[in-house]
Amino acid sequence: MQMQPVLYIDDLDQAVSLLKPKRVELLKRMAEPRSCPELSEMFNTTPQKVYYHIKVLERGGLVEKVEERRVGGIMEGLYRAKARSYWLSPRLVGKIGGQKKTQDRLSLGFLLSLAEELQADVGQLAAKDHAEEIPSFGFTAQVELKDQLHRAGFMADVTKAFQHIAKKYGASEEDNAKTNQNFKLIFACYPSDTENE
Repeated sequence: MQMQPVLYIDDLDQAVSLLKPKRVELLKRMAEPRSCPELSEMFNTTPQKVYYHIKVLERGGLVEKVEERRVGGIMEGLYRAKARSYWLSPRLVGKIGGQKKTQDRLSLGFLLSLAEELQADVGQLAAKDHAEEIPSFGFTAQVELKDQLHRAGFMADVTKAFQHIAKKYGASEEDNAKTNQNFKLIFACYPSDTENE
């Protein structure tokens, strides 16, 4: 069985089983199947301590036993991480003071809501066992907006283009009844931190 590209964690118990520094470090070494004695040598600790952490991760669905082998007179398990990447859902904590979604499109709160929505959608798609590649598309660009007037023009142009695309390709109720695949389009614009580049 192949590793998932992403394991999206939106269960608090599963998150708790992961969020220990030792367990995160163990996961980083488990792209290939490893035994507890092998891992204990890497971390200069006892196999028993490693085994304890591996079993917690296994119960949480974060690692899996992929093989058993006989070493001397005992059976030794080989464990591997279930995914190449682990994403924690922002919904694990949720919004303080209720679930009200910010409606102001110019606020960072609205942008964060979009980011959470995107992360949840992509994480859940990546976690599914698909026989073929999931069609998706993304791009990024950096623009320079010199003043308030320039920013207003940019926002107007982007809004117009976005509305045109949504209208041209938007699904009608008649289309939804067919087998066409529906896609979600999210646009986000925010200042880049050029000082750290």
